[in-house]
Amino acid sequence: MTKIHVIMGTTRTGRFGERVAPWVMQRLAEHGLDVELLDLRDYPLPFFDQKPPSVTGRNYPTEDMARLGRKLDEADGFVVLTGEYNHGYPAVLKNAIDHTFLEWQRKPVAFVGWGGVGGARVIEQLRMVAVELDMAPIRQAVHILPDVIRPAFRSNDPADFSVFEPLEGRLTALAEGLAWWATTLAAGRTAAD
Repeated sequence: MTKIHVIMGTTRTGRFGERVAPWVMQRLAEHGLDVELLDLRDYPLPFFDQKPPSVTGRNYPTEDMARLGRKLDEADGFVVLTGEYNHGYPAVLKNAIDHTFLEWQRKPVAFVGWGGVGGARVIEQLRMVAVELDMAPIRQAVHILPDVIRPAFRSNDPADFSVFEPLEGRLTALAEGLAWWATTLAAGRTAAD
């Protein structure tokens, strides 16, 4: 079964990702994917200040870094959930990416973003980072605009996904594209070994 990690790309209090993650994970599971949440809150890392892992490989100086690397290694692909902060993505997400390298290679990544323009600016930036990591950023993405964000925050039921109904088609396209790329690239990685 194809293993997908859904990465919670923000750690701030009251994060919107708490509403988005269960919806994304349920829909991905409905498409036959083995889904696991990777919450960056569970991987406290110092600010990146060492030799890059593109040089050091998996020689991590702390257990928290090694634990994150091992968790990323398990996945066949990723969905990054991220808000847009001042036209950019959260520092904690960039920091986690910079602490790792080999674990991302030759795997697909998809994005679900939110904010004033549905996280479009952050997703474009993250696609460039993904290419540098030798990943395959897929075309399909989900952009959550304020007209969906506001009712989602007002809802008292975190399992009420009806607020995301206008985005269901986009998430379906993302899931189908991600499943194809994850399966194809996993076969390629196996053949290359």
